[in-house]
Amino acid sequence: MENSPTCRVVRDDDSYEGKQGLTYMAGISAERVGAQAICMHLLRLPPGARAKAHLHQSHETAIYVLSGRAGMWFGENLAEHLVVQAGEYLYIPAGVPHLPYNPGPTEAVAVLARTDPNEQESVLLRPDLDAIHGPDEVGPGM
Repeated sequence: MENSPTCRVVRDDDSYEGKQGLTYMAGISAERVGAQAICMHLLRLPPGARAKAHLHQSHETAIYVLSGRAGMWFGENLAEHLVVQAGEYLYIPAGVPHLPYNPGPTEAVAVLARTDPNEQESVLLRPDLDAIHGPDEVGPGM
């Protein structure tokens, strides 16, 4: 008999290191529950944390910030900047390079959802962009 999809509860008890250089709490994904078109996980961004510049090929990202605030350089040559904080949503279109960071002093916690069920499969690192903004550079509004 063929296994059919079913509902599952996933506990926040497993983490993994993403290509982006951050630690994610494993949640909903193809690997974890057999998801077909979405993944969702929790990200805790400690003070001073900074991702590697990257983009998600062909997949959109939606983020809801539960606590704290973070900055993000994005766009061509990471020329644009935004700040997102607790209670706000952030949308990142497919293929847009971005580099999120937390200059501190408190941890930022967010729920991330992506249209890629294999969360890391569409991650394309952009090392050519990593040096554009130094590790201590913060954008406007931070």
